[in-house]
Amino acid sequence: MTQNSKLCLVACSVLKPEIKKLIENGEMDADMVFVSKYFHDDCSKLEKNLRQVLEYTIQRYDGNVVLVYGDLCLGMKGQMKRLVNDYGVVKIDALNCVDCQLGGKGKSLEADPNQEVIFLFSGMIDVFRYLKRQMKKEGIPLEAMSQVFNDVNGIVALDTLGNCSQLVEEINKQDTGLEILQTKSVGCENVKKVIQEAIEKKRNIN
Repeated sequence: MTQNSKLCLVACSVLKPEIKKLIENGEMDADMVFVSKYFHDDCSKLEKNLRQVLEYTIQRYDGNVVLVYGDLCLGMKGQMKRLVNDYGVVKIDALNCVDCQLGGKGKSLEADPNQEVIFLFSGMIDVFRYLKRQMKKEGIPLEAMSQVFNDVNGIVALDTLGNCSQLVEEINKQDTGLEILQTKSVGCENVKKVIQEAIEKKRNIN
């Protein structure tokens, strides 16, 4: 296999719009491999696919790989930490994709310590659509989704792409039954910061 000297980001496709925008704007220089965000409905399926992608990219890029996934993306029992140790890759310092959008290092817990809101951005709305389609396909009443939100006060919309009105419109189409409490313009800067910190960590290790 021919090796590539460039850096490769292995990332969840939920962050694809932001990462692509950063690269297209010349704010980041890396190849990208995205793993489908729709695997998040099954952690074992996600881990299986993520391992396959890492095995390929680590060889293809001579180990020059940064993992853009959160600590909790494979579950709550240290599964991500074991995967990182198994492959010796550097990972971003974030709990999940929302934490990444807010700057990583647990910033999402600071913003919502009691987990009373749902943070939604463009990539997450697609996941909601997918889950609704799957529920319909499996004959599960859509009311079951609203039960998940029983302890949630509302939605905070994170505008990462400068399309706030479109984002709000798309969220309202999802019929979650939740009010949009706030819209926050965060841009791509937090995603950029979290990834660049991981890249710098990778360079220091090398």
